[in-house]
Amino acid sequence: MQKIIISILVFSVFTQVSCQNNATSNEASTQSETSSDYISKGDQITDTDALNIPDFLATVEKHGGADPIKVKGTINDCCQKKGCWMNVDLQNGEEMMVRFKDYGFFVPLDAAGKEVVMQGKAYYDTLDVATLKHYAEDKGLPQEEIDKITEPQPKLAFEATGVLIR
Repeated sequence: MQKIIISILVFSVFTQVSCQNNATSNEASTQSETSSDYISKGDQITDTDALNIPDFLATVEKHGGADPIKVKGTINDCCQKKGCWMNVDLQNGEEMMVRFKDYGFFVPLDAAGKEVVMQGKAYYDTLDVATLKHYAEDKGLPQEEIDKITEPQPKLAFEATGVLIR
C-alpha cells in the first residue's frame, strides 16, 4: 500500500513539474522579447525607423498606403476574445483598425494602453454594419451600444505583418 501511495506522489510531482516546464517553453516559443523589452508577434521586426503617428498620417496622405510602412503608436483596445485585431490611437480623435496578415498571429488581451510598433500596409476601408457590430461584441460592449451601430464607417486600416508591444 505504501509503495502505491509513494508511486502516486512521485507521479503527481513529476506531472506538475513537467507541465510547468511545458508552459514555460510554450510561452517562450510564442513570445520572444527583443533587447528593448518588446514582445514580438508575427514577422521579426525592429523599432528602427518607425514613424510616429503624425508623420505616418502625412506619409499615407501623400503617398497612399500600398507600400510597406513601419509606425509606432498606442493601442486603444483589442479583441477580448483572441487578440485578433486592435485599434491604434491616431492622436486626432480617430483610431486605426489593425488586423494581422493571414490571421497569422494575435496580440495579448491586455494590450490596451501599451506602445506598439507595427510593420505592414495601411489602406482605407469601409466597415459594414455587421462587421462593426462583430467588433463591438469582441470588445465586450453592452448590447445597447451594439444596437446603436446603424451606419457603415470609413476608416484608415492597417494589415500588420509584425508587431512589437511594450
